[in-house]
Amino acid sequence: MPFNILLLIGFVPLMILEREIAEEAGGHDKRKLFRYVYNSFLLWNILTTFWVTNTAFIAGVFAIVINALLMRIPILLYHQSRSAISRNLQGLAFVAYWITFEYLHMHWQLSWPWLTLGNGLSEFPSLVQWYEYTGVFGGSLLILWINLLVFRLLEQKWAGQKALRPLDFLPVALLVLVPTIVSIYLYIGYEEKGESLEVVVVQPNFEPHFEKFKISQDKQLTRYLQLAEAQLTDSSYYLLFPETSFGRIDTSRMMSSRIVRGLKQFVDRYPNLHLVTGLSTHKIYQKDEPLSDAHREGIDRNGNAFYWESYNSAHQFTSGSDKIDLYLKSILVPGAEFFPYREYLFFLEPIADALDGASILGTQSQRTVFSSARAKIAPIICYESIYGEYVTQYIRKGAEVLFIGTNDGWWDNTAGHRQHLRYARLRAIETRRSIARSANTGVSALINQRGEILQPTKYGEAAAIRGELRLNQAITFYVRWGDVVARLAMFAAIILLLNTFVRGYLGAKRV
Repeated sequence: MPFNILLLIGFVPLMILEREIAEEAGGHDKRKLFRYVYNSFLLWNILTTFWVTNTAFIAGVFAIVINALLMRIPILLYHQSRSAISRNLQGLAFVAYWITFEYLHMHWQLSWPWLTLGNGLSEFPSLVQWYEYTGVFGGSLLILWINLLVFRLLEQKWAGQKALRPLDFLPVALLVLVPTIVSIYLYIGYEEKGESLEVVVVQPNFEPHFEKFKISQDKQLTRYLQLAEAQLTDSSYYLLFPETSFGRIDTSRMMSSRIVRGLKQFVDRYPNLHLVTGLSTHKIYQKDEPLSDAHREGIDRNGNAFYWESYNSAHQFTSGSDKIDLYLKSILVPGAEFFPYREYLFFLEPIADALDGASILGTQSQRTVFSSARAKIAPIICYESIYGEYVTQYIRKGAEVLFIGTNDGWWDNTAGHRQHLRYARLRAIETRRSIARSANTGVSALINQRGEILQPTKYGEAAAIRGELRLNQAITFYVRWGDVVARLAMFAAIILLLNTFVRGYLGAKRV
């Protein structure tokens, strides 16, 4: 829905409401404020992320309800702090608390970054080229700042009981126009950097709910290879397949899989070709081998217990080489790929299992970059592409281009797959890296270093695209420093909370 611009005033009604409640007789009525704030954020979550229920209805409803509950925290903290700090600091508290919430919400086991405010500007890449310096939290800062200034204008009108003059709107106008002008200047002046490589991206289009896991893998492999073959040339250097293209593969015996052998034989037919694909894999633990937290127990045919671990992994096959590179997806989807805070909420596991709950997947602590003679690529799997600072870890290890494999068909033909695609263009701007994006179902595309989406496929079609990507080795300010905007906001939030606590404690002591 084309309502992105409403982000610039979306918080104003809540700030007006908070002001009225704070000034009522009796002061800070948190329960009353909670009802309004919660209803507002619940509606926002439903309208923007309703599609998560298509994957698993109960888990999706849980995510929406809990996320709305969490979103009220920064508003309630602002409500608590406004009486303990000066008016000049109240605006800082509002901005600092919200950005701190967004940042912390990215770094715990119930992470849910879909509604980070800065993501809302992904529709207009030409207007957010400055994300190469600030990342998405720079967008959040801008949106909150504009909301605050509009609210202050209304306060000024109410206090003076007079009409606002055009000059009163100058700060808001400057805050909108200056970043826009700077961004357009960067957009027009930016030149793609690096050597070009020919890449082929395949979208096989197997519907995940009812089709993909019922069709034999051999039939699926045939479609993959036919689509790829129609686009591959002697100049093609990379071929990209989506997340979990094939499954039930033992990482310790890769070549024993008929699918893996078929992929390897196909790649060997094209000199210099490299295939990057997602696979569902597993590992059987050897006797006395240390177990990870993601291990599972099974019983073999002889009745003996054994331990194993499953992965959502990416692999690189190189023409003429027996080496198969491996990367394990390491930011997992809460509820779908791991059980959050399992050590504390273990008593809920039977319920989760009864509702077809979370898998338990293994991860790795460091990012892996796939190298070849001509390029270094970042193998990013699905959900990981939403996390800007996480993606920079690949760049600092030398990645010159980003490959994203995903399966957006779980959300059906809703806003979900479009949001996911548009967030990827922000990673291109932040890192100034070209992107190849392969979706099993959804939208596959190439994205250039300015965040422009090239050759997008249609939802629900089997297709393959071929294009040139540029390999960039330059390091942006954001790659070097990460989410510094969020860290500064968190520092300010800590100081303001301490100030609120001390003043509240001293006030109570005087009473």
